[in-house]
Amino acid sequence: MQKVYSEEISMLRKMVKDFTNSEIKPIASRIDKEEKIPEELIKKLGEVGLLGTAFPEKYGGGGFGEVGYCVAQEEVTRACGSTAAFIGAHQSIGANAIYLGGSEDLKMKYLPSITAGEKIAAFALTEAEAGSDAFNLKTTAKFKNGKWILNGEKLWITNGAIADLFSVFARTDKGITGFVVEKDFTGVYVGPNEKKLGIKGSNTNSITFDNVEVPEENIIGQNGRGFITAMKTLDAGRIGVGAASLGAAKEMLEMAVQYSSQRKQFNQPINKFQAIQFMIAEMTAKIYAMESMLYRTAEKYDEGKDISQEAAIVKLFCSEGVSEVADFALQIHGGMGFSAELPIERFYRDARILRIFEGTSEIQKLVISRKTIKNKGIWKI
Repeated sequence: MQKVYSEEISMLRKMVKDFTNSEIKPIASRIDKEEKIPEELIKKLGEVGLLGTAFPEKYGGGGFGEVGYCVAQEEVTRACGSTAAFIGAHQSIGANAIYLGGSEDLKMKYLPSITAGEKIAAFALTEAEAGSDAFNLKTTAKFKNGKWILNGEKLWITNGAIADLFSVFARTDKGITGFVVEKDFTGVYVGPNEKKLGIKGSNTNSITFDNVEVPEENIIGQNGRGFITAMKTLDAGRIGVGAASLGAAKEMLEMAVQYSSQRKQFNQPINKFQAIQFMIAEMTAKIYAMESMLYRTAEKYDEGKDISQEAAIVKLFCSEGVSEVADFALQIHGGMGFSAELPIERFYRDARILRIFEGTSEIQKLVISRKTIKNKGIWKI
């Protein structure tokens, strides 16, 4: 993993770590309680380049690729899961759908303002009957008088309330197709914020499209080729979820070790007890495996290789792993871990969604097993 430890990436990590420690971590609890990411923080995220880390510089991005994006997400999640979710929906799936499938004109039209944080992006695929079954879309787009007429409803859209544009997937006469739909287009309606268990500062909304006229040039790629774009986008999104899982796990391990060093029972720190030591060992081993597979896969992604199965493995293992780490960390904190007085309670709640969005753990198992069966059980590195 040579690129992961390059001087350039190391400098990026330090920059993001310093930024999160000074700008995000001090207000993370407030973001959770107020269920809102401050506009001034979003502006700062754009100014330091965290809203376009992966994209080439020609589009206003940082040019760090997926490896750099993962490093940034890892550090941001060590401070605030809500902020990481916002960045992921904006960059890794909302904007990335345009980058992966859009024409050069479409990229130049939208990506520079997205990477600068001037426009917030979101990814609109999920529907009432098309969650895990993503192909079963009911939203339609019909071409009429030189424009696409969009009708339907999307659910569980992260950034829905604050997005300026959506990468929307709908069914046309030729199959599933992607479109860039701006919030200000007539007929776009955003539902109220969902009340959630975790990542409360990240807005989640339904989006209704009522005879929305979309310019012909706003199609993402080709008519009928949108499902491929959506799945490639989700591959990157799943790697990003792995990075968020890793960052949260690292932070919780650090909190658990610090707490167990200070907390005394029977006249000694509790980390002197084997039971606590074994929990710490389990957490450490899990994090080592998470980090290894995450960055190996991110490097392969940047090399342009097909990583659909690896991305599913990363998503499955890391999202399940962070939940195990969260459980150990809270247990080490005991009753204080269950109290909102300490951040471990927030981290515990925020970790749960990682096993659901960008495809549930069960969907990842289907992706992994189907590819393995197709390859007759032969694993190729």
